[in-house]
Amino acid sequence: MIWIWIGFIALILTLLALDLGVFHRKSHVIGMKEALAWSSLWATLALSFTVFVYLGYERHWMGLGLTPDAVDGVVNDGKLAAVKYLTGYIIELSLSMDNVFVIALIFAFFRVPAPYQHRLLFWGIIGAQVMRGVMIGAGAVLVARFHWILYVFGAFLLLTGLRMLWKSDEPKELHENWVIRLARRLMPVTHEYHGMSFTIVQNGRRMLTPMALALIMVESTDVLFAVDSIPAVFAITSDPFLVFTSNVFAILGLRSLYFALAGLIARFRYLEPALALVLMLVGAKMLGADFIKGMLGPNANLLLLGVVFAILLGGVILSLARPLPEATEARDASGESPASPR
Repeated sequence: MIWIWIGFIALILTLLALDLGVFHRKSHVIGMKEALAWSSLWATLALSFTVFVYLGYERHWMGLGLTPDAVDGVVNDGKLAAVKYLTGYIIELSLSMDNVFVIALIFAFFRVPAPYQHRLLFWGIIGAQVMRGVMIGAGAVLVARFHWILYVFGAFLLLTGLRMLWKSDEPKELHENWVIRLARRLMPVTHEYHGMSFTIVQNGRRMLTPMALALIMVESTDVLFAVDSIPAVFAITSDPFLVFTSNVFAILGLRSLYFALAGLIARFRYLEPALALVLMLVGAKMLGADFIKGMLGPNANLLLLGVVFAILLGGVILSLARPLPEATEARDASGESPASPR
């Protein structure tokens, strides 16, 4: 079993090395066309990996699919493992949309130069993968030993979804964030960027740059989002390989997703309520797992996948059908779209 983990991690490290060392060796501004191309590539890789999951669990490559899944007590065959992987991937990817909002705020607050943003997110993704790997490992052990922890996760997700629906839209001042205040207390920080360096030596002292503070904020906020998203995947499966691989592919696509959506995300005002509904649905599935399994049978996960996709699609369609009032008023006042050239 260890070899399949080594092989997957080696694959991811190779892809990241090609990304940063070959395709993005020179820092530049990521345009919409390039971002969409990379988003399509990462999504294609993630979906193609479903074939490996199916074959691996169907034929029990290197010990895959030999033990019962602690969530439903069923041994995962090829079809079931593929459905669980896809459901986990879509849930993780959709919940990553909130990361896009926050990353945009962080970059705006620290005024991160556009050519540096890709490299900063690259290192942010590396740190996120390590932290999430630790959290997934701990979560898998907890679920395997204490099945009741799933009900705790379910209640937590329900409360988180409700909080997202009624949370205040008042923006938070990042300079008041305790992580930034702690970093400034531990090390001095320069007032300006020094290329893509995270630290420099100035007057004999090691100092952080604003680039480092932005990276620290990206990492710390990802930990907070992981607290929501990782329990959501454990509603689907406790198989560490399925949880980790679906999580990794979702996070890998986050960078290109940011560059593709950062300028458009404000238009999708119903996407965040849709994400809240997804969290609440997954939480309800955790709390009523036995009832749902008895009512829907072995197709419960496939139906959950369809419902999650329908909720997200509905949020996008409703956002496009009912644009922001400010945009509507501007269009009515001027007789043209605010984005139209003058």
